[in-house]
Amino acid sequence: MASLPRRKEASVQPDVSFVIAAYNAEATLDRAIASAIGQNNVSVEIIVVDDKSRDATLDVARAYPGDVVRVVALASNRGPGGARNAGLDAARGRWIAVLDSDDAVFPDRLATMIARAETAGAQIAIDNLQVIREDGVVEDAMFPRHYLEDLREISLATYIAGNVVFESKFNLGYLKPIFRREFLNENGLRYDEKLRIGEDYILFAEALAKGGKCVVEPDIGYAYHIRSGSISRVLELHHVEAMSKADAVFAQTHPMDEAAQAAFARRSRSLRKAASFLSMVQHIKARSPLKAIRTALSDPAAVRHMGMPIAVRLRRMAAQFAVGVGR
Repeated sequence: MASLPRRKEASVQPDVSFVIAAYNAEATLDRAIASAIGQNNVSVEIIVVDDKSRDATLDVARAYPGDVVRVVALASNRGPGGARNAGLDAARGRWIAVLDSDDAVFPDRLATMIARAETAGAQIAIDNLQVIREDGVVEDAMFPRHYLEDLREISLATYIAGNVVFESKFNLGYLKPIFRREFLNENGLRYDEKLRIGEDYILFAEALAKGGKCVVEPDIGYAYHIRSGSISRVLELHHVEAMSKADAVFAQTHPMDEAAQAAFARRSRSLRKAASFLSMVQHIKARSPLKAIRTALSDPAAVRHMGMPIAVRLRRMAAQFAVGVGR
């Protein structure tokens, strides 16, 4: 276990509140907490929200002294957005840093990001991520350094354009921003609890739409651990449908300039194509070739867009169906 920070009086506001939403995270939670404790040159509070886990997650969190890790135990499972909202409501820090329970942060991350944000008068800051595979192999940074250096700041149009579904292995939705807590509260910004995937995107987009300035720190500060069973790695049709509904609400609620509108239209097309593709996948798994073919014919661009061997499987299923009918 990492060395614990010295106890601070409750009246002293921490620089950073780490919000760790945890669900069945007993195997990785210690790593996340230790990395938050190990931050250099900033004062931190760590809030672990147990989202009604079925394993020993709550025991792991409660093993730390109460003045080091504050534990919020939810009475029912609220999903990632709901658990993070509970953490935001409990936070006292000047800055909010959301940390996934299976990830970690490097020791100088928060001091570096806060310094850059406060120098620029920004309410949001992002940095680069180190990708670590499930087998422990460290991959390249998620984004090329020169790409982030050229960005410098992230506008609403840039952010939406960087969240086009299925067009790249990683998009800007994977960024792990820190927010000024006062900015979130003044604008009533919280996660959409109806979303199980994409809740990070909507909150970030809303913060930008509310006038939040986001600066870019090109250094790597966040260790992103890929897990095969993670909900963020398993996109299903109902996720895409929920994301589309949330986007529609966003468009009705927030004004967008011409560049943001163009990016929004492109993202909307990608969500429609993704929905068609995932609908085809469902039909194929259910061995319903006619439904799969009808879906493909209604949106043939979806098959071409994904660049996956679904079209081949559809042709084979159609051929098998034709043979069966001819008998």
